[in-house]
Amino acid sequence: MNFILGSIIVVASVLGGFAAGGGHVMALWQPFELVIILGAAGGGFVIANPMSVVLKSLKSIPALFSGPKYKKTHYMDALGFMYELFNKARKEGLMGIESDIEEPESSALFQKYPLILNNHHAIEFISDYMRLVVSGNMNPFELENLMDVEIETHHHAAEEASHAVQQVADGLPAFGIVAAVLGIVHTMAALGGPMEEVGGLVAAALVGTFSGILFSYGFVGPIASYLERLAADETRYLSCLKACILANVQGYSPQVAVEFGRKTMPPELRPNFQEFEQHLRGTK
Repeated sequence: MNFILGSIIVVASVLGGFAAGGGHVMALWQPFELVIILGAAGGGFVIANPMSVVLKSLKSIPALFSGPKYKKTHYMDALGFMYELFNKARKEGLMGIESDIEEPESSALFQKYPLILNNHHAIEFISDYMRLVVSGNMNPFELENLMDVEIETHHHAAEEASHAVQQVADGLPAFGIVAAVLGIVHTMAALGGPMEEVGGLVAAALVGTFSGILFSYGFVGPIASYLERLAADETRYLSCLKACILANVQGYSPQVAVEFGRKTMPPELRPNFQEFEQHLRGTK
């Protein structure tokens, strides 16, 4: 929704201001300039990145319209699940949760929390580290170091798309200049002709520079920033799970362990203590 609203504001401000100043909006419609700019930028994007990053960037397009992936309900579900998992481990022993973490898809506990079950990153993270906890071969310090390495690796992988799109944004003004130079070359060949024709060709050439800058700072750059934010949201979510697991390994009660996770939630999503307490009571 923000992408649509922001795009409307950008287009309305630029075109509206141009038209209000007496400009003819249709003079900005230069499709061949767009072919040069967007085609060259797309080609450079493919050259600079492996196909996995190209596909990842294309698959991230729907996220521009769907909004943030992790909302308050995702965190509350995750903490409620961790609370139940730790309670089951305390009552039945660590071996009591072995079947849950080995086969999450068939686990009744996982099935109670579809937002967890539909998130393969969360399932892998929880299952892998609870499996290590069940094995009893790692102390909390080793476990935390391993978690930090995985989260950092995952974060770098999630940021690849945003970095690739940002490179395109950085190159678009230069491709706009390329289109403008080619337009001037075309204009030079028309010198000696009618002044209206020469003026139209110069205007078309200048539209190339305008388009490159507008696409860069008005659309592609903000898209890269948004994708970077989505990657950071994923990291914060995994860090919340990490805090819960580490607190449980260190011997804290299930309720206190998930309180550690609550404290890592983004401030705008974090429930107060009473709301969180009520939510946990609902899981019992």
